[in-house]
Parts: sequence; C-alpha cells; structure tokens
Amino acid sequence: MGRLIVLGHNLGPLLIFTLMKRLFTLWLSLLTTALSAQTTLTLTSIPANTPAGATVYVAGTFNNWDPGSPAYALTVNASNNQYSITLPATVTGSIEYKFTRGTWPTGETGASNAAVPNRRYTVGSGSGPVLHTVLNWQDLGGPGGGGATSTAAANVQVISTSFAMPQLGRTRRVWLYLPPAYAANPTRRYPVLYMHDGQNVFDAATSFSGEWGVDEALNQLAASGQDAAGCIVVAIDNGGTNRLNEYSPWANPQYGGGQGDQYLDFITQTLKPYIDSNYRTQPAREFTGIGGSSMGGLISTYAALRHPTVFGKVLSFSPAYWFAYPQLLAYARQHPANPNTRFYFMSGTTESLSLVPQMTALRDSLQRGGVPVANLRLLTLADGQHSEWFWRREFPAAYQWLFAPAAPSATSAANRLKCSVFPNPTGRLLRVALPAGTAGAQLVLRDNTGRIVRQTAVRPSQDVDVSGLPAGVYNWRISAGNRADSGRFVRE
Repeated sequence: MGRLIVLGHNLGPLLIFTLMKRLFTLWLSLLTTALSAQTTLTLTSIPANTPAGATVYVAGTFNNWDPGSPAYALTVNASNNQYSITLPATVTGSIEYKFTRGTWPTGETGASNAAVPNRRYTVGSGSGPVLHTVLNWQDLGGPGGGGATSTAAANVQVISTSFAMPQLGRTRRVWLYLPPAYAANPTRRYPVLYMHDGQNVFDAATSFSGEWGVDEALNQLAASGQDAAGCIVVAIDNGGTNRLNEYSPWANPQYGGGQGDQYLDFITQTLKPYIDSNYRTQPAREFTGIGGSSMGGLISTYAALRHPTVFGKVLSFSPAYWFAYPQLLAYARQHPANPNTRFYFMSGTTESLSLVPQMTALRDSLQRGGVPVANLRLLTLADGQHSEWFWRREFPAAYQWLFAPAAPSATSAANRLKCSVFPNPTGRLLRVALPAGTAGAQLVLRDNTGRIVRQTAVRPSQDVDVSGLPAGVYNWRISAGNRADSGRFVRE
C-alpha cells in the first residue's frame, strides 16, 4: 500500500508536467497562427533622395489616415535597407493606405510626381509580406528634387501662408479663388464657400491624394454659362497632426478631437470678417456655404447647427460621422437647423458599413427638426470611394444645387409657424405671441456668434425675461412640431 502511495506521488508531477507541456505547445501554436494571420507591409525600395534617417509611416483606413502616427512607423532592416510594419491583429477585411514621411505634403507620389491612388489589400488574402515600392516623395519632386508643378488656376491666390488663428494659437495657409469676372465687375458682390483641407482644393502640388479641381470646375461652369452667380471660395489648409482635433468638437477616445468649436470660432470671428472686409462678398447666411469631405464633412455639418445665422449651405462628402456620431445626432436634435439651410450629403454605397445609415439618419433628423425635403439632398453612388477623384467628379453638381437661387415653395410656406416676438428693441421683457392652440413650442435664443443663450418652452402668449442678457443683437427661433419661424431682436 505504501509502495503504491509512493508510486502515485512520483507520477503526479510527471503527469502535471506533461499536461503543462501540451498546453504550452497548444498556446504557442495558437499564437503562431494568430501572428501569421496578421499583415506585414514591406517597402523594398524608396527614392534615392529620401533624407538620411527619415522615418516612414503608413496611413490608411485602419488609423483614420493619420500620416504620422508613431504606432504606424515602419521599422528599418539594416541588412537590406527595407522598411516594414506588421499591422495589429485588429486590422481585418479590405484596407486602403499610403506611405508618408510623417505628413501629407511628404507623402508618396508616382513616377511623374503626380498623386497616386490609394493602395488596397484584403487582409488574409495572401501569405507572406505585402511588397511595395515608393517611386517619389511629393515634397522632393522626383530624383532631381524641386517639388511638383502647381496646377492652380490663375485666379487662385494664397492670402497668407501663416494666417493667424488666435482662437487656437496657430497659423495656417489660406487660399482664395475669385470668379473669372471679379475684376471686370467692380460693383458686383459674390457668395462665399469656405472649404477645409485646403491643400487638396485647388493644387495637385500641395495635395496629398489628388486635388478636387474646384478652380477648374468653377471656371468651366462660368465659361459655359452654367454659373451666372459666381462664387468666391476660401480654402483653409488642415493642421496636419491637429486635423482631427480641429475637425470635431467632441473627443474620440482613440483618435482625439475636441477643438472644433475653436476652429469654427476662427472661421466665423476672424477669417470671415477679414474676407467680408477685403473682398466683395454677400455676407448674409443665405450666401455663405461651408464644405468638405470625411472629417471636413463632419465639421461642416456641425458648423451649420452651431452657427445657423452664419452658414446657409452645407456640402458634406463621405462624412466621417462615425468619429462622433452619438454626439452629433444628439446635438442636431437639441439644436434644430435653420429650415432655410441647404444640406448636400453624398458618398459611395460601400465606403463603410456605417456611413450611409448614419448619413441617412442625420438627414431624417434634420427633416423632423423642420428642414423641408426641398433643402435636403442625399446621394449615394455605387462606384463612389473615399477618395479625391470621387469628390472632384461630384463637386460641380453639388455646387450648382447648393448655390442655385432659392425658389419659394408651398412646402416651406406650410412649415412656417406664424408668430410675433416684440417689442423690438426691448430692455427687459420679450412678448411671444403664437397662434391659438399651439402646443409644445420651443424658443431658442442665440447671440451673434450662433451660441445658444436661452432655450425654453413657451405658451401661445407669454413674456420672456431677457434682462439677464448683455446688450446686443440676438436671433430667435420658435418651433412647434414640423413648423418653425425665426427672426432677430435688439436687447438694449
């Protein structure tokens, strides 16, 4: 009996060791399988004029196109001078990407230093590293250096390469497009379209994925008589590493954000007053548009909600609403858009799983908030991609719809809530008079920057105390169901 006990005692550790060895082998096998499923991108060759010691990065759909993310820097193999990076296991499915030296102006280009299309790969579709070659860097302009040739039209100029942004403590390059007939008609005034990612708006030499060709498009429309009104375009360069921060008022836990209000304050309080003072503009909201793509679509949509007295037209191409979708949708519900604002939404049908549903939901929310169907345009195209060539192709149609003269419609008249707000000016009390039987009416007061200073429910006949507001001009909007009315008053 004792011998059996000793034998059992001796076999116990051996059995445990064997089981642990098998478990370790299984774990190692699973780990090896997981690692082998990851994708490694390798650069077998880079331009000969690449600066010594330069760091190469990959930017794509998997890191929100951040051109200089430290987590996506490639490692150099000293034995063969090749660059490589193994993407995280969380990167799956179809991806698009490009290589850079940390910024978009130092991104890769083709043999003639022209923009190249996004690289594409489906994770798991092959074994071994995915091999690439970079032919040129945009800023170095090929083997001889010198940069790419500008494609900007003659009526495009750079206002400043370091326009002050006091709200953000930064400077930025700002571009200006003047209509072809601007100089020949010294008394004529023009609407204005403000655009983000200015590097990509006019010039292939500064773009990081190709240009929109806005100058060529508007010049052609003017020459063919299809753009009688004409338009001034102001394009603001993105801030590189600050792009995501500036293009969202809300922070994304993974990518940043949160400086969108300050960025819009720069446009509304600094840049727009400068443009209106130095060029012949039509400064009213109905003649002022704002637009962009991806994150630029997000901040443009938000701009119209936060500054309804400033912006009356929104161009939103392939908007990155996913970046702050719950916050944006909630904000749209709490801050109904001016019903006269025009919104143009456009994307490809397969850019991402969430893009079209989120874009549609926001459009529907705006409609429920009082924006008539006539002022909402949503277009989804089967061949659309998250790319400059797509946005360039679709820009002329979007521009013509947005800046077409507004025509009175039965729909907009039916949606008007006939009400009176008086006296004007007022020192203390503001009387609100609504049609008898009106229920669920909401009054929203905004100052001249578009900030909400008062929001309250109102009855058909009610006095609202505004004595606590500083003296100045205020905009009011009253909505009830799908009807609304708006105006302004002076607080003495």
